[in-house]
Amino acid sequence: MLEKTFDPGPIEARWYAHWERTGAFRPARPEARPFTIVLPPPNVTGTLHIGHALNQTLQDILVRWKRMQGHDARWVVGTDHAGIATQMVVERTLAGQGLSREGLGREAFLARVWAWKAESGGAITRQMRRLGASCDWANERFTMDEAYARAVTRVFVQLHAEGLLYRDKRLVNWDPQFQSAISDLEVENREVNGHFWHLRYPLADGSGHLVVATTRPETMLGDTAVAVHPEDDRFRHLVGRRVAHPLTGRQLPVIADDWADPELGTGAVKITPAHDFNDWAVYERHREIGWINILNPDGTLNDSVPEPYRGLDRFEARRRVVADLEALGLLERVEEKRVQVPHGDRSGAVIEPFLTDQWFVDASRLAKAAREAVATGRTRFVPASWEKTYFQWLDSIQPWCVSRQLWWGHRIPAWYTPDGTVIVAESEAEAQAKAGPGVPLRQDEDVLDTWFSSALWPFATLGWPEATPDLARHYPGDVLVTAFDIIFFWVARMMMQGLHFTGDVPFRTVYCHGLVRDAAGAKMSKSKGNAIDPLVLVDRYGADAVRFTLAALESQGRDVKLDEKRVEGYRNFATKLWNAVRFAQAQGIGAGSEAPPAAAHPVNRWILGEAAAMVRAVTASLEAFRFDQAADALYHFTWSRFCDWYLELAKPLLADGSAAAAETRATAGFVLDQLLKALHPFMPFLTEELWHAQGQRHTDLILAPWPAFAVAPSDAADEITWLIELVSAIRSARTELNVPPAARLPLHAPPAIEARLARHLPALERLARVSALAFAPPAGPGIAQLVVAGETYALPLGEVIDLAAERARLARAAEAAEREAEGLAGRLANPGFLARAKPEAVEKARADHAARLAEAERLRAALARLG
Repeated sequence: MLEKTFDPGPIEARWYAHWERTGAFRPARPEARPFTIVLPPPNVTGTLHIGHALNQTLQDILVRWKRMQGHDARWVVGTDHAGIATQMVVERTLAGQGLSREGLGREAFLARVWAWKAESGGAITRQMRRLGASCDWANERFTMDEAYARAVTRVFVQLHAEGLLYRDKRLVNWDPQFQSAISDLEVENREVNGHFWHLRYPLADGSGHLVVATTRPETMLGDTAVAVHPEDDRFRHLVGRRVAHPLTGRQLPVIADDWADPELGTGAVKITPAHDFNDWAVYERHREIGWINILNPDGTLNDSVPEPYRGLDRFEARRRVVADLEALGLLERVEEKRVQVPHGDRSGAVIEPFLTDQWFVDASRLAKAAREAVATGRTRFVPASWEKTYFQWLDSIQPWCVSRQLWWGHRIPAWYTPDGTVIVAESEAEAQAKAGPGVPLRQDEDVLDTWFSSALWPFATLGWPEATPDLARHYPGDVLVTAFDIIFFWVARMMMQGLHFTGDVPFRTVYCHGLVRDAAGAKMSKSKGNAIDPLVLVDRYGADAVRFTLAALESQGRDVKLDEKRVEGYRNFATKLWNAVRFAQAQGIGAGSEAPPAAAHPVNRWILGEAAAMVRAVTASLEAFRFDQAADALYHFTWSRFCDWYLELAKPLLADGSAAAAETRATAGFVLDQLLKALHPFMPFLTEELWHAQGQRHTDLILAPWPAFAVAPSDAADEITWLIELVSAIRSARTELNVPPAARLPLHAPPAIEARLARHLPALERLARVSALAFAPPAGPGIAQLVVAGETYALPLGEVIDLAAERARLARAAEAAEREAEGLAGRLANPGFLARAKPEAVEKARADHAARLAEAERLRAALARLG
């Protein structure tokens, strides 16, 4: 017998260990159709956050479902080496010991990183197990594994040989703290209080000056031109003339370019190609203006600026430049302004556009096949609206900077000879052979962007470049489940690399889920104090409740608004099912048959039909990636149909000891089995425990077949639906009219349905407190009338309630609800309230208004029942 209280903790630990130990996560099914999902590899430094929990729950639901459908389901799992993040963690640890990366040297530092990875890395994969993730742990991958590293090197060398990867001097996002280029994904734009400095640039011939506005006056030391719009009549006469740089003395040309916006600032803009992405684009259209790099890698000013500014930190240089211009009378005015400033998401440092030599991939050429694959339907996005985002990015794609100035990562397989010749090869021995005997070689110090290696994840994890059986069987994958915000950075790059190196797309479907927000819809962050730790929720409510909540809230095209009360509610749902199985055990209801039992009683025929409909709904919803609809179908069937109605309607049948009791036990056992199967992908721990609690099983539920059965159509559905509506109507009337709970009332009904009522009298006695049936109109005062399925029923109330007092109570309550509704309607009609109130306050007022109207209508209907 199950314990009286449902305690998920011990159950989760026991079953997960059992599943992993018995190899349930990848059963040997060589003849089965494969189904493959690749896990977006979390950073090895990471810990499970609520976004991971949503992403992994959805993947696990799909994998468990397909496994039960008999597929050779493989969920490829592993972690990313996370170059900057991991290096930062280890450097911080070293700093606490009084050590530094530079002091240790590259080899010793990398040894420390590997030691850290062995001891502390991968915590997130242990946390994934807490959530129930049924990954193929026996084949776990890491992006720095030897075999994976060979794949990365092969891709680099081949792209270079094909002219798709090259070294160039271009602007990149530069983190002065890490002194490395970083990806766009690692740049966080923050809106801060700033200034618009309006600066005077004297015309070289002394005839006046141009005023330019800038948010970064220190970069003027690298100016090479001033631009105006070609159609701006204010400046047309100045195009081709020169201004004298106020601080360097250089003469700068005035050029015409569309980048200058006549409506922004003064209409004239300073052009600093080496320190602004838009200015670099201007330089590429006007090569004659040149460029000047004024920054060192650490963010200080270099020797390209006048001597007084050399070595200054960039922000100190800003203050000095502004002060010097003001002293020269060239600071026209300062305008306070909110500005967007890029910051490194890990270092917190202000990011600089920085001109440096880096390795780039010609992404525009690779993007063509990736775009075509989605346009022709080889890969589809769900929801389809994300295809537009994918196309927009690919259509405007820029060269991809793939080098990073770090030590931890895939070192770039390029060597330099003393004369600067670059040799790209898969090994130093191969590079030496190309250079010739005795030629000194120096390997490139940089490592590759982690997105470069993770772009190979769908095929490198399966053994590529070797033609392995895994690669042949599990590539392309079936589904990629990912947040929409990495379509650019990861999904598109996997498409590009997968198509280029395997000739096929990496996955057939990309399911994009939303972001998890707090209950009010605000983005979660530690600084706001609204971040939710999924493991805290797991400890508090159990993994199954957390999983079911996330699935139930995952509606296509919308973000998830997570309220802890929902998690608590689904923990109660789990408890409801637990108690239902305890009841079944007490009634001798055990494991069901494989096929639906023959059923004669309408209640049993009805629940078999409801169960079949539930399974069809869940299956269809999962096929359409409607996790919310699948969860709703499971919840509604479990709580309402099975627990609240079927088990209650079955109690009289189980108690009479007749053939109906045996039929009901067989039916209940079968239906409960189908429910546990359908619910398993969502709540794996609870369902596995209950599956075995029902009796001896030949297999674990995780490997049981997905339910698929049909029942013959019958009129039982109409009959039981009528019975449920009748019981509900009687209960509602009793509650509304303050009928004492213990009071039993006769039910007066039409003679035409006497036989049907007689069949269900035991249920009416138990569930509606009906004392007897009568088929003549009732006499006396206080007759409550009910209409169900077009028939009128009556309950005589004159002897059980004070009619006058009840009428007065209902009238007062209805009037109060109507007054509240009127007040709320006035507030909602007030434009001032709608303009000033927070959106959640307006939404609450609307909900309250609707609730008060419904309450008033219900109370007036109850009053009308009393005549």
